[in-house]
Amino acid sequence: MTSQQDRPNIVFITADQMRYDTINALGFPWMRTPHLDRLVQTGVSFERCYCSAAACVPSRASLFNAVYPHTLNVYNNESPWGHSWIENFQAAGYDTVSVGKMHTVPHDERCGFDQRLIVENKDHPPRPAEPHGGFFDEWDKHLIMQNITKPSRETYRATYSAYETALGAYEWSLDEDLHADVFVGRMAEWFLQQRHADRPFFMKVGFPGPHPPYDPPDRVRRLYDDAGIPIPTVTEEELALQPPPHRNYRQEMIEGNHDAVRWQEHPSPDQLRRLRRYYAANVTLIDEQVGRIVQALEAIGQLDNTIIVFLSDHGDCLGDHGHIQKWTMYEEVVRVPAIVWAPHLLPQGRRVDALVQHIDLGPMLFELAGLPPLKTRAAQSALPVVRGDSPGRDAVFAEQGTERVLRDISLMTMIRTRDWKLVHYLDQPWGELYDLNDDPAELRNLWHDTAYRDVRSQLTSDLLNWRIRDTLELTLW
Repeated sequence: MTSQQDRPNIVFITADQMRYDTINALGFPWMRTPHLDRLVQTGVSFERCYCSAAACVPSRASLFNAVYPHTLNVYNNESPWGHSWIENFQAAGYDTVSVGKMHTVPHDERCGFDQRLIVENKDHPPRPAEPHGGFFDEWDKHLIMQNITKPSRETYRATYSAYETALGAYEWSLDEDLHADVFVGRMAEWFLQQRHADRPFFMKVGFPGPHPPYDPPDRVRRLYDDAGIPIPTVTEEELALQPPPHRNYRQEMIEGNHDAVRWQEHPSPDQLRRLRRYYAANVTLIDEQVGRIVQALEAIGQLDNTIIVFLSDHGDCLGDHGHIQKWTMYEEVVRVPAIVWAPHLLPQGRRVDALVQHIDLGPMLFELAGLPPLKTRAAQSALPVVRGDSPGRDAVFAEQGTERVLRDISLMTMIRTRDWKLVHYLDQPWGELYDLNDDPAELRNLWHDTAYRDVRSQLTSDLLNWRIRDTLELTLW
């Protein structure tokens, strides 16, 4: 077991709603991500890493407990949670701090941190009369002390003349340093500059972006003025094959005002191109903050003894499949970018193609830090996969319950193998089935195609057996 003095620091960085196809070095040349590119080039990147839920709260609760959402009974963004395996690092002598978004419920749960500098969603305006909306985070307070109104769905709807056609993409109207992602990056940098303790530290940095509103500062937005970002073509045939909740969800996003996004049934190519350029610029802004954190680690002489993790909680459809945001099981939502950088401990430039769950990264950190193994049967340490001693998972899974914007389901559950994806809807005769070899873009739902009845039956059985087995193993701890 590694002594406390020899243990590495850990900086665990999460973006919110960042797609897997947003890092240049991973094969997406329209992106400008030089700092993440360097982590890819000298670290380990997991190219088929899957989150375990299609929304922020259940995905994060699952990630930081290394179990699936059903174990925690956390299925949607309203579900309470506040414990995590970070408590194990705290008990092992680590200084633990959270800077930015963790998305516990309530927002200020300790979750294993000695201190928390909280910044939550960019959009939600503080409303003291509401139990969750009444929380003022560090960013709120910073703006209030300067008598600055926080940009939100309310301000955009009231003042932005093109609100009905912007699809949630707006120009940032304040100084760049006041942007939520820059604010979090600067707080993380400040925390590192103040460190004088001899103990190792675990710092969780949570960026609120590129979650909507899609709101990059003008300087960064201009970098993408001529970027050739691909945009989707959505056909009526594809929409007709989607299960009923998808149609109702799209309508909810059209009629609602969720996260300052007013969606449209048939956005134009120019609208989609603008949306994706603004989104990409938000990613570049986060990339710059990652560079700020790496530079701060180097300045205090701790970079060579630090493990850096970069991960997203889930992705965003951005118009793929006719959808905006998350809450579905498409690849654009459940497949996430995942990088672990530790050149002193791991191979450099390793790109892992094996299937892994994002919950597998926690047990890997326990091994690298020399802590006693994490007690979980759901998660499998990704370290043997990195070292070539394991082929990875045969299948990955995700779960999602009812949300205020997704009322027409009680529970949907995904199984994804190398070749197939099935999404099961509890108590319903419909679902989703995709042949990922012939249809990697998931455009043709084969659920009702009788030619694939045996495949559907086998994957449904595999899904049931996984759920029973995982529930059974909970009693064996």
